[in-house]
Amino acid sequence: MAELLIVYHSRTGGSASMARAAAEAARVETNTRLLRADEAEPKDILSAQGFIFCGPENLAALSGAMKEFFDRCYYPVLGRVEGRAYALMICAGSDGEGAARQAARIAKGWRLREVQPPLIICTHAQTAEEIMAEKTLSEAQLAPCRELGAAMGAGLAMGVF
Repeated sequence: MAELLIVYHSRTGGSASMARAAAEAARVETNTRLLRADEAEPKDILSAQGFIFCGPENLAALSGAMKEFFDRCYYPVLGRVEGRAYALMICAGSDGEGAARQAARIAKGWRLREVQPPLIICTHAQTAEEIMAEKTLSEAQLAPCRELGAAMGAGLAMGVF
């Protein structure tokens, strides 16, 4: 059975909810591993056939913990994962584009194959209090995360990716 690895970072719960929703849907078709960014190792990346990377946008960039995951794992897997499928999910207070571009550049360096445009869920958190508050995403916000997880799982299971 194909393995999908979902790596996420979440400080206030939004990205964690997105990652769990995608994992729940993907498990129908694949062996799906859900790991926090600080737990994921190069061996986890090497064993997976596809990836979903999920994190918050902080200060118009990828969160530090997600960046640290990529920094720590980048060179040990470089040249060993080309062509594998990936998708991005970003939880943002505004547009999320900066984090999505940064993660996509890293994935391009690994020569991963993007299978859909980044999924950005906007919480519209703009004040310090809103930004730091625990996030509870609605079912409508989580539905596209489940759809992405299901599509990744099905694509890997059918050998499309």
